Amino acid sequence: MSLGHACVDVYQGAVAALVPFFVAERAYSYAAASGIVLAASLLSSVAQPLFGVLTDRFAMPWLLPLAVAAAGAGIAVSGIGGSYPLTLAAVAVSGLGIAAYHPEAARAARAASDGRHTAMGWFALGGNVGFALAPPLVAAVVATWGLRASPLLGLPALAGVALCGAAVRSAAGRAGSVPVTGEGARGAGRDDWPAFLRLSGAVVCRSVVFVGLSTFVSLYVRQRTGGGAAAGTAALCVLYAGGAVGTLAGSRLAGRWGRLRVVRHSYAVTVPAVAGVILVPGPPLYLFVALASAGLYVPFSLHVTLGQDCLPRRMGTASGVTLGLTVSIGGAAAPALGALADATSLRTGLLPLLIPPVLAWFLLRGLREPVTATAPSPVAGSRA
Repeated sequence: MSLGHACVDVYQGAVAALVPFFVAERAYSYAAASGIVLAASLLSSVAQPLFGVLTDRFAMPWLLPLAVAAAGAGIAVSGIGGSYPLTLAAVAVSGLGIAAYHPEAARAARAASDGRHTAMGWFALGGNVGFALAPPLVAAVVATWGLRASPLLGLPALAGVALCGAAVRSAAGRAGSVPVTGEGARGAGRDDWPAFLRLSGAVVCRSVVFVGLSTFVSLYVRQRTGGGAAAGTAALCVLYAGGAVGTLAGSRLAGRWGRLRVVRHSYAVTVPAVAGVILVPGPPLYLFVALASAGLYVPFSLHVTLGQDCLPRRMGTASGVTLGLTVSIGGAAAPALGALADATSLRTGLLPLLIPPVLAWFLLRGLREPVTATAPSPVAGSRA
């Protein structure tokens, strides 16, 4: 499941990694380039909670390989031709595949992990590895052969389809032959919607910062350091690769200090880290990119399990919101940042990113740790 997660999330990271090449080869404005990020997340923001509702009612493990295939196909055709509407449509298809994957995958991973924070951290780590691999993969293909070579970016999807198919067959072999759907697939406990809504607001704040940085940090680092494409790709790699360390650290710290305490401290660290990215000149800003990555990624898997424990009877819905709707809303903010950057400067366009981590900290202040829900049987969401 973790390796399959890497194969699908490489396409989330690929969208931002493609932005500098769209700007260079097609002369897109900042607003137009960020519109591509919005297209990738728009369908995901609408569709992912709907897929979550479906996975609360029906076991749909067959959706996992199909979703990975759609995510890869959209990115593979995004560089073909020069039509802006067709490019938007292609990345939207990829976003739809990502939306279909995450709710079912998160619930199946939670079942396989028996609710352990560390095991869910490994599942989230897979996605972070996919993000981190996206910039060098895109650079290796597109910097060498141009956007017309984008079909080569579909290769990780082939591996993802095979991995997800193997995971589904393995889970089915362990679970037996009786499917669980409807009420039987839901965990026990009482749903706490007020706490879940506050948590979701914090995830939205994280999303705005993360998507804003991932969209523009490559272009910004080129300006601040005077480096070329390699300097920008390196910054994006640092932003994504820091998630691998942050995610595992978050799950381990949560076991000692509690999830909410760790999440709140992470957002407190994110504020000076983002300020450093924006204000510090030269190569030292890479250090602040890494610190911002840690502050944004430490809470990542903890958001998922907190959301599932807030809504123990609707884990698919909780996963669809925390992994989908709230995360994708950050993509909706990207064009506004791009428009501000077009009107002023890229540095000024990034300044609003200092506000969301502060809001997230206030939203989580006073929130209590939810009672851990009983993980559903692996049959739920894992039936072939």
